[in-house]
Amino acid sequence: MPVIAIQNDRMPAPLGPYSQAVAARGELVFVSGQPGIDAETGTVPADFGEQGRLAFENLSRVLSAAGLRLSDVAKTTIYLADPAYFSGLNSLFGEYFPANPPTRAAPIVQLPKGLLISIEAVAVRS
Repeated sequence: MPVIAIQNDRMPAPLGPYSQAVAARGELVFVSGQPGIDAETGTVPADFGEQGRLAFENLSRVLSAAGLRLSDVAKTTIYLADPAYFSGLNSLFGEYFPANPPTRAAPIVQLPKGLLISIEAVAVRS
């Protein structure tokens, strides 16, 4: 099965020339980094908690467009702009992945447009 780009109008617009998610061989879905951007307004809140919640909601929207849920996520890489956000990230991660959480890496990086968080993921179709 070919690689298929996943799209729908509820997802935030990408910040560059990439797909929000792709399905490969029908079983794996690779989701590009989902930022803490409001999908309706395009605004970026200044607060990490608000951005983090938006990033998880955007991840959920992209997965939904692929016919998946957060519980289908096997691996995440969550890019943080500052290590001070680890505590907030842990709270949100536990909220959005309350049972059988996926693996996680959380590198500290400089993100564009005032972003404090971006979540990429690999999900598996059952």
